[in-house]
Amino acid sequence: MDNANQLSLTHQMAQMIVSTRFDDFSEENVKVAKRFLLDTLAVSWAGSDAPGCQEAYALSVSEGGRADSHAWGYGGRLPAMSAAFMNGMSAAALDYDGIGSGASVHVNITVLPAAMAMAQRLGANGKDFLSAYIIGADLTYRLALAADSPNEGFHYVPLYGLFGAAAAASRLLGLTVMQTRHALGIAFMQGCGTQQANIDPSISKRMMSGFAARAGVHAALLAKLGLTGPEKAIEGRFGLFNMYQSGKAETILEALGERFDNVQSSIKLYPSCGANHTTIAGMLDLIQIHDLSPQEVLSVEVTLPPYAARLVGGLYDPTDNPQVAAQFNVRYTIACLLVRRRLGLAEIQPSAARDPLINAEVSKISVKVDETLTTNRGPIELRLQTRTKGTLYRRVEHVPGSLQAPVSEDILEQKIVDCFQWGAYPLDHEKIKTLRQRVQNIQACDNMNLFFDSIM
Repeated sequence: MDNANQLSLTHQMAQMIVSTRFDDFSEENVKVAKRFLLDTLAVSWAGSDAPGCQEAYALSVSEGGRADSHAWGYGGRLPAMSAAFMNGMSAAALDYDGIGSGASVHVNITVLPAAMAMAQRLGANGKDFLSAYIIGADLTYRLALAADSPNEGFHYVPLYGLFGAAAAASRLLGLTVMQTRHALGIAFMQGCGTQQANIDPSISKRMMSGFAARAGVHAALLAKLGLTGPEKAIEGRFGLFNMYQSGKAETILEALGERFDNVQSSIKLYPSCGANHTTIAGMLDLIQIHDLSPQEVLSVEVTLPPYAARLVGGLYDPTDNPQVAAQFNVRYTIACLLVRRRLGLAEIQPSAARDPLINAEVSKISVKVDETLTTNRGPIELRLQTRTKGTLYRRVEHVPGSLQAPVSEDILEQKIVDCFQWGAYPLDHEKIKTLRQRVQNIQACDNMNLFFDSIM
């Protein structure tokens, strides 16, 4: 980029957002964008009636305003900012959405709600929507990948996702480079959200992606009107790197505008924190191979990296927020698998989280932390003491469904169909088929405002 050495990092990001064209994307970029569009819509549909979501939707409806954009899984329309918040929240509610493969960030639950809300507000075409979505996802992933270790306790979803959301909204609004830079700066002024929401299980955990999506849309709309943000939102004295999480500018700039990292995410196979998934895979293997019952297993020790232990290694208490507690606790994860031999949508409902049969197994489980590990979700180690089979051991390096441990398309298809049949507005098979076809043919869509017609 011209005069790159003299331009702020934020300005160079803004240049990429404005100058990138649809033809710059590879076939894989477009294919993956469609995959995560469908996956994120599905998990949002299933999450639309999760605790807190219907109350938040009712509040948004009561506030009134323009009927810009659909609230997924509800049927009504909301102002674009409210739709971005609502869809970001419901997409995160079940912790079933895609997650970065090399950087621990949930890209799609912030960028997609912002891009879709703005595309519907403007009646943008499918190519422009996809371009904004891919660009925003790329930027979010780059920021998370650039972060130094260890994580200081901020949640990467609201911290980096709001930049991606602002990028997508700015691109759809057709902002200039300078306006886009201001939008990124304005978005940064709204950045917040920490892992305390995991440690103290609360509904606010699933709201953070909604906050970020809404912030991105709001920032772009304000920048369009001439409002300004700081020039050096990333590298400035009180910018992202110096105040929140240190990072490497060169990682963000490497092949910026030439390589698009929306492909660097993996589909989740279980509605649970990503830090649980290696444990789920290992426990399922041991249970199936040795035909284990709760009565056979005397104790379970799971060894986790410090990051995972911080998020899911605490004591299990489903008293106040049972669903969130179940999603973010490795003890519940293991106990549930021992009793039910699966962890699906039914296993994170409040009734399951409080199931006395599952809770009776929790005391068997202990958590050990390997301080030498700097990774987030693996490797993990499981050691089971059993009545008749001795000591059983399993080590799992990679999350199933990740780029390192791919799964079949049939498994992913089963997840999509299952999710769309949950939530506040379940879809029948014909509507699921119609929605899937629209996603696959989205480049031909002339008006995204009509994308959900006849579906909701």
